[in-house]
Amino acid sequence: MNKKLFLGAGPEIFENAKSLRYNMTAAETTLWGHIKGNQLGVRFRRQHPLGIYIADFYCHQHKLVIELDGGIHLNPAIAANDIERQNSLETDGMKVFKIYKQ
Repeated sequence: MNKKLFLGAGPEIFENAKSLRYNMTAAETTLWGHIKGNQLGVRFRRQHPLGIYIADFYCHQHKLVIELDGGIHLNPAIAANDIERQNSLETDGMKVFKIYKQ
């Protein structure tokens, strides 16, 4: 397994990511329809394990994480976790792009 591609994610993270791929939100399904299959000239992965996190969408070539965040992310506790997660991913060299959906 390519540790750089997954940042050392453990088996439980992979299982959770697999489950999330089969249960994507409507917004995730719509975005995936526009970026899958090299449509933008780069490969994106959906529900991709990165260490202890799972990125909604990830382009390894550009180290780009795309997150679709709904209203629950306005909750102060969840927002604090989001900041910690983003800081961690950025420390690992990722760029994090957030899209807020309503």
